Amino acid sequence: MTTLISTQALQLDTHDGFLFHELAFTLRQGDRIGLIGHNGCGKSTLLGLLSGTRAATSGNIHYARACRLQHVEQHLPPELAKLSLYDALLAPVLEQPELHWRVDSLLAELGFDVDTAQVPVHSLSGGQHTRLLLGRALLQEPNVLLLDEPSNHLDLPSLLWLEQFLLAWRGAFILVSHDQRLLDNVATRSWILRDSRLYDFDLPCGPALAALAEADVAAAARHAAEQKEIDRLSASSARLALWGRTYDNEDLARKAKTMQRRIDKLKDEQSFVSDGAPWRLSLRGKALAADQLLALDGLDVRAVPASPVLFHVGQLWLKPGDRIALLGANGSGKSSLLRLCWQAIQAQEERADLRYHKAANIGYYDQSLKQLADTADLSDALYPFAVQNEAARSQVARKQALIAAGFPYARHGQTVATLSGGERARLLFLGLSLASYHLLLLDEPSNHLDMQGKAELGQALRGFAGGCLLVSHDRDLIETACNRYWVVADGGLEEWPDASSAYARLSLEDGQAPASAPRVETAALAPAQTNVDVQLERLCELEQLLAEDLARKPRHQKPASQQAWQAELEQLNQALGITS
Repeated sequence: MTTLISTQALQLDTHDGFLFHELAFTLRQGDRIGLIGHNGCGKSTLLGLLSGTRAATSGNIHYARACRLQHVEQHLPPELAKLSLYDALLAPVLEQPELHWRVDSLLAELGFDVDTAQVPVHSLSGGQHTRLLLGRALLQEPNVLLLDEPSNHLDLPSLLWLEQFLLAWRGAFILVSHDQRLLDNVATRSWILRDSRLYDFDLPCGPALAALAEADVAAAARHAAEQKEIDRLSASSARLALWGRTYDNEDLARKAKTMQRRIDKLKDEQSFVSDGAPWRLSLRGKALAADQLLALDGLDVRAVPASPVLFHVGQLWLKPGDRIALLGANGSGKSSLLRLCWQAIQAQEERADLRYHKAANIGYYDQSLKQLADTADLSDALYPFAVQNEAARSQVARKQALIAAGFPYARHGQTVATLSGGERARLLFLGLSLASYHLLLLDEPSNHLDMQGKAELGQALRGFAGGCLLVSHDRDLIETACNRYWVVADGGLEEWPDASSAYARLSLEDGQAPASAPRVETAALAPAQTNVDVQLERLCELEQLLAEDLARKPRHQKPASQQAWQAELEQLNQALGITS
């Protein structure tokens, strides 16, 4: 297979040390590569080196004559903001009249209609920006695409479009993303950037991460065995050196030096062990004995009070233990609903259409991260959260929490304004955990998280003792964390029984729900537990009973009970419209 790009001993130095250390890799024709790594490890920088917008400290990058490379960056160039979509797409080939026909055909391929083509770029959604950037790159007829987090800030329909585009793309690509589902679906090879090194696997993202974890375990075992031998030789060398000095024996002293040289060589060749992730995300919460934490009844959701209604909520509620995914296209009003709830809670406002439990301690994650005061140092920024939990109020407790979250003591005097987006998100999660809330309102909490952070957030929410209302487009996070699904559609808020039917509802162009997955009707039901709630709880109970019985030794299993449980499960699945 033709090699399009190859590197040798690629190195980039920064004021903090090596960002990359002697990277060597090849990109072949047709390679579909997912580039994975923690925030700040240098993924975007590596794409910049390959595209020529940045220069390496040392090493070489070789391009084949057949390589036609285009870099699709994260952000739209500022000079395009005032142009129309059509003019922004035309700009790269303005001096090439023979390619102007391609602009018209690309508009249709990218899903833009004639009216949208005349809309100013600054008025477009994040998903439309991504399509525009891809279109500008495709006009150059590349055979290699460097894609820098194109899935960031996309709503679910746009994300599904991007996935289909990449599946149909016939050239090579390197895709930087923190969306494991997207990477697993479109990439066949994975590069994992970690510890200034590049780990190359001919596997999709999930299996590649599993293979790296196995390699880490093996490396740790080798390192321990090597260290044991080094310690043994060091003890012997020290003993020989002492005897040589004590008895003035040059032969013993010479043997000690020879042994020390062997120790030094073993240390130089000792197996590398990764430092691992710089922090781990956790969320502590408290359960509240209550029928409801939040109730919505006839609520009109607007972006601002005087603006038009975005959607109407009939009658929905959130109980302790509910982890609800709030789904919808960008601009549909999901964040507006969370802000509306938070403003009412902050103002302690009495409303008939929006009620919350007065004893509930409720927290909010603002996707803009503006809850943290820019001028505060890290410890002071945590105080408004820590003051709600007696165990976390002291300065010492906050400093210990900061160190555990990957902020060393030397950084505690930094102001919040100097932090990166990922670091601000880490600090806000730490504050939410210190406060130990009964209910969390989370607005796009995964935007600034890397893949491991998203996985940890999913597990943290799954084990969260309180309730949660989550706005997110990350499918893995939604399916890991949530047990209820609300969809903004056709000017209303509908509840659906599972994630797949909620996704299908979002993807429908005609607004009709699929017959195989009926939505959960709640508008006419009382706030008490609904029949669907009872059925879902019974379904979960039966699945647990069946799994526990199957896990027993055969002679201890109950075949008759298993058959009865399976029959009841089939009836419940049919009643709920859940297909196996």
